Amino acid sequence: MSAPTHTRPLPPRSRAGSGADPRLHWWALVLPALGFGLMLLLLAGSAEAHAAPGEAAGLLHVTQQFLRAVG
Repeated sequence: MSAPTHTRPLPPRSRAGSGADPRLHWWALVLPALGFGLMLLLLAGSAEAHAAPGEAAGLLHVTQQFLRAVG
């Protein structure tokens, strides 16, 4: 046995009184497209990347400077 349900009618939607703007802002489209483009450029340029000689010494130097700054 089902009980009757009572629903309230939705109020009329007016552009000025709704408080929500259905339009997208410019950055909502530009930022994801820019991020995708930058990731694509990073992937495309990674084939030409080569390890620098002595990179471990450079990494060690940066780590030492970081630890010196923090501690």
